[in-house]
Amino acid sequence: MVPGGMSSPKRIPTDGGRNFGHNPFDALSSEGLPPAFNDPTPEAAPDLIPEAKAARKNRGRVDIIRQKAGRGGKTVTVVTGFVGIGLPEKEQLAKAMQKTCGTGGTVKEGRIEIQGDKRAEVARILTEANFRPVFAGG
Repeated sequence: MVPGGMSSPKRIPTDGGRNFGHNPFDALSSEGLPPAFNDPTPEAAPDLIPEAKAARKNRGRVDIIRQKAGRGGKTVTVVTGFVGIGLPEKEQLAKAMQKTCGTGGTVKEGRIEIQGDKRAEVARILTEANFRPVFAGG
């Protein structure tokens, strides 16, 4: 008896010695099946791996502008001219730019604004996302 008047619970062994029932897969064999596919190279099984991703289509020109006017003397890198992408993707691009540049930023009125003069880093991220960045303005 356990203190408090209750008997001890039934213990289930955890050594794996007991079989819990019939396994329907015990009677199966792997004879006659093709070998397991473990080699991810295209030469190993060209029919199982799709062609290398076709060169992704250029997603259009975007302008990268450095602005100071009306910002209290602070420099801001502004990316404009996005065509055919929604707000969630712009926010995702802005987040990637902020992380790479180590600065803050936002998405306002369809533009991405990154704090500081970070045009080179922003252009690299946009190129990786298949945009065609162009440095506009002065």
